[in-house]
Formats: sequence, C-alpha cells, structure tokens
Amino acid sequence: MTIWEMVAVCAAGVGAGAINTVVGSGTLLTFPVLLAVGLPPVTANVSNALGLVPGSVSGAIGYRRELRGQRRRVLLLSGVAFVGALTGAALLIALPSSAFDMIVPALIGIALVLVAVQPWFARVAERRREKRGRTPHPNGGVMLSTGMLFSSAYGGYFGAAQGIIYLALMGLFLDEDMQRINAVKNVLGALVNGTAAVFFLFVAEFDWTAVLLIAVSSAVGGQFGALVGRRLPPAALRAVVVTIGVAALLQQLLG
Repeated sequence: MTIWEMVAVCAAGVGAGAINTVVGSGTLLTFPVLLAVGLPPVTANVSNALGLVPGSVSGAIGYRRELRGQRRRVLLLSGVAFVGALTGAALLIALPSSAFDMIVPALIGIALVLVAVQPWFARVAERRREKRGRTPHPNGGVMLSTGMLFSSAYGGYFGAAQGIIYLALMGLFLDEDMQRINAVKNVLGALVNGTAAVFFLFVAEFDWTAVLLIAVSSAVGGQFGALVGRRLPPAALRAVVVTIGVAALLQQLLG
C-alpha cells in the first residue's frame, strides 16, 4: 500500500470501530476501502474480520457499566453466537458470495423496520403479558436464541449491519433498556468477529498490513464510539441506528 492508501484504511478503521460500537455496520466502511486499495474480495473480507476484533473488544469495554447484571444473558447468547459464527465462517469458504449477497438488503430492511417499531411493539407485548399474568423471559427465550443463531451465522460470513439485526432482535424479545441491549450487542459482535477471524487464520489468506492498520484504528474508534453512544438517550440512539441502517441499505442496493 502507498502511504495515502494506509491513511484511507486507518480512517475507515476509526469510523468502523466507532459505528460498530454505537450501532453496527462498520464493515460497510472498511470493506469497500480494502477493495479499493487492491485486495481480492475474500482476502479483504477475512482481513477486515480479524482487524475489527480489537475495535469490537474496545467498544465492549467502553460499555462495561451497562453490562452489569447481564452475565447469564451474555453467556447464553454468546454460546449461540459462537456456533453461528463458526457456521457462517465455514459457509464463506464453501459457498459463493452471491448466496448471501441476495438476502443482505432484505435482512437490513427488516431489521430497520423492527428497530423503528420496537417501542410500539414493546408496549403491545407488555399489555398482552399483563392481561395473561405473564412476565417476559429474562433472556429472550427460544425465539431470540434462534434469531441470534442465524444472524451470527450471517455475521461470521460477512457481517454488514449485523449489529443492527442484533439490536432489532434483542429489542423485540428483551424487556430491557436500549443502552443495555447495545452493550450485549458489542460483546456478541466481538465474539463473532473473533471466532470467524480465528477460523480464517487456518483456511484463508490475510493481508497483514491491512489487519494491523484496521486493528489499531478500530480500537481507537471503539473507545470514541462508546464515549458518544453511552450518552445518547434511547430515542436518539434508535434514530442513529435507523439513519446508519438506511445508508447501509442504500449502499447494498445501489452498490
């Protein structure tokens, strides 16, 4: 890479680390830049996955206060995410990219609708539970675990807008504050990226310059994202999610 290409990769890494911490979809910044500097698609994808791990970990650390009291939930969903990530990483090696590329816009679109209507859905669900005398499942139940399994497989495969899908699913099935849900999302994102990256170490080629540049810059971006994201009220955070998600959807449809 030239010096200016390195600068571009670092800038994308900072942005991706911040966006992944607040919302998700940082891959939509770094992946096109890696392609633009000449990396083959699969090499760019796996290098990006490994490089973004420190950013995801950094963001999770930044949200550590919101993780208090969620240990059991995190452990349960982490097991599901781990299995899904391994499955998705294996699919990347076994299947053509077109197999998942066709459904990416649909997944993002559905997730955006779910995030947007989540407050209304939560109120309706709460009224139904009150009528039946039931309490919400503390960890989301089978429906959430199933959804997280498939979305983690998608994350292990490519991961664009994975965080938005996570937020949508947990927002639907957990009776929890948006910031605390976001904290869990950051932990799961770090796990999925890390699992896929370790898998790729044994079966795919990396560009180690790209990995190093994204690793350092995304870690910085992760701290910045946590600083900003934790101060956003739930409605503002939801608005950021929808805005970035619409941009991601347009990029997928028009790109």
